[in-house]
Amino acid sequence: MGLIRMTKYRTLLLATIGFNFSFLIWFSFAPFTGPMAEEFGLSLAEIGILASAAIWLAPFGRILTGWLSDKFGAPTVFAIVLAYVGVFSMASAFAQSYGVFFVERLIVATAGITFVIGIQHVSEWFDEEELGTAEGIYAGIGNAGAAGGALVLPRVFPTGWSGPLFSTNWRAAFFYTGAVSIVLAVAYYSLGEAAKSEEKRQATKESASFKGWFYTATRYGTVVLALAYVMTFGLELSMNGWLATYYREGFDTNNLVLASTFAATFSVAAGLLRPIGGYVSDLLARKERDILPVFTGRYREQWTFVTLCFVVLTMFGMTLAGLSGEVLVAVGAGFMVGVGCALAEGSIFAQVPAMFPNSSGAVAGVVGGVGTVGGIVYPLVYSAPFLASLHVGYSIVAVSMVPIVLLTAWVFQPKIASVANEAGFVATADRESVTSGSD
Repeated sequence: MGLIRMTKYRTLLLATIGFNFSFLIWFSFAPFTGPMAEEFGLSLAEIGILASAAIWLAPFGRILTGWLSDKFGAPTVFAIVLAYVGVFSMASAFAQSYGVFFVERLIVATAGITFVIGIQHVSEWFDEEELGTAEGIYAGIGNAGAAGGALVLPRVFPTGWSGPLFSTNWRAAFFYTGAVSIVLAVAYYSLGEAAKSEEKRQATKESASFKGWFYTATRYGTVVLALAYVMTFGLELSMNGWLATYYREGFDTNNLVLASTFAATFSVAAGLLRPIGGYVSDLLARKERDILPVFTGRYREQWTFVTLCFVVLTMFGMTLAGLSGEVLVAVGAGFMVGVGCALAEGSIFAQVPAMFPNSSGAVAGVVGGVGTVGGIVYPLVYSAPFLASLHVGYSIVAVSMVPIVLLTAWVFQPKIASVANEAGFVATADRESVTSGSD
């Protein structure tokens, strides 16, 4: 028992470090959009496309790797992703044309798919009453890698960099972060263990059929949590890739380090506070405590609904803060958006593995994959040329979130929520027949 306990915490540490660095390398371009735009001649709209492009491959990639993690085990899949991401990051440091650079960074951006691999890995080791907290720690500290990139990279590789191999700071950053990614790939493969027991590993592996995946992907709970993740994690992705540009362009802050530091306050909140969202979900479920007069008895659902509403309100606040013309007010508003994202994401991924314990990779893949769509669409809204002001896009995004919140209210009703992991939007056979059968 002692050995299992020690190994599960080692698993949590290993997954967290791997994902933290994956997030850093995923958004390593954000602090350097200014120098890159100058070298390649990019417009503000093209920078918005670059921020959006960082998410393009994530939806399909997360869905696929979630299933692959169930099938082949997280250590193998995580190591493969870290290895090829590192190779292409190093290659992008030598790109001389924007076309080649864009394609290489598109591949590097698949580092974000590691999220669902780690979710699956952690869920294979922790019991249900600890899942929300454990997944919150993993995802929260992992997500903070974006803040690490914004805070650390411009300081380690400052403007005017002159060092071995490179005379351009962003090229040096991409090369050396790629090298670290390859080292982490070797470490993950060498030290990781797929599950806490052979029985658990086999149960997860046997559930990884196409029929089993389709069943879980179409359940009410999976669909509504995936859409909720669009407006929370998708929002987080969009802000990670956009805020440095927003604070620079919206408030004439030409200092690259200062703009990146402002942006990092959001990433710190969105990352490091995420465990609180998972912990509160665990706590309410354990104590069976209602915090809303509706959804009685559905403790995790109540908390998730509250956090989603908070996200919508803070996005409206982001527009108001920006229109005030005070950059520090806007930074504070961005921090509060980050708090909302953190609490909501923690609550969502407290529900996922608890709902589907033997298919956590597949469900995490669907929720995490669909959720990244927000990261693709929202930057295009923020930088849309038809907007009268850079500050207005946040309110447009907030309005688009309202239908999702209303759908969660419908699914979270006790009568529906009690069967949300079995009833679905697409009629199919019962869970036992599809998860125990072959493709």
